[in-house]
Amino acid sequence: MPSSAQNVPVPKPAPKARDGGVQLSAQGAPKTTGTTSQAPPNPVIPDPHRNVPASIFSSFDANQKAQAAKVSSYLSSLQTLVGNFVQVGPDGSKTKGDFYIQKPGKVRFEYDEPTPIAIIADGSSLAVRDRKLATQDIYPLSQTPLRFLLSDRIDLMKDTNVVNVTADDVFISVTIEEKQALIGTSRLMLMIGTKDGQLKQWTVTDPQGYDTTVAVYNLDTSKKVDPNLFKIDFTNYPTSPG
Repeated sequence: MPSSAQNVPVPKPAPKARDGGVQLSAQGAPKTTGTTSQAPPNPVIPDPHRNVPASIFSSFDANQKAQAAKVSSYLSSLQTLVGNFVQVGPDGSKTKGDFYIQKPGKVRFEYDEPTPIAIIADGSSLAVRDRKLATQDIYPLSQTPLRFLLSDRIDLMKDTNVVNVTADDVFISVTIEEKQALIGTSRLMLMIGTKDGQLKQWTVTDPQGYDTTVAVYNLDTSKKVDPNLFKIDFTNYPTSPG
């Protein structure tokens, strides 16, 4: 099975036309604070032909700055976050699973069967693990746009290159752009619920222009997370060839 990691590694299956459409595996679903579990949401897929203009801080009006500050405050307030997710890959394939976040810098994505892939970040490195092949690819966490979501404290306008801020009755959306000389330009669009102020989804656009959207639900900010979930096993899962 081909690796699901690209130059900017994010938890996603690659397009079938390029890589064979790897999808990713899970264990038991996390418990939630509510009495009933939510149904999986339908992710909002961005227009693939959208043009996100490069902007500078001074180009945003007061309302946009206020919306970005609201998202920054929410992200900074999170310490742990556990829930379920629905992911739509660049080829339109849909997968589900569970995720666990412990800030700063730690995350684990477990994808539903049958694919034996897990994504683990331990605070400094990110591993894309294939249990079936007993291999994994290791990347610096600093190379993934998800590090912004995992930062202990963040001011999006000051700490990132925000290129777009929009708000409507459903979502507040903030798009971050990052340019790396050897890799190219990637983007991360965070979407927060306008009414409840909670994280709803994010979309990562890789340097090749492919979008991967992850919508989250059944969120729990009070669940104690096992620190062993974020340990990268270098013994049983050596780096894959090449």
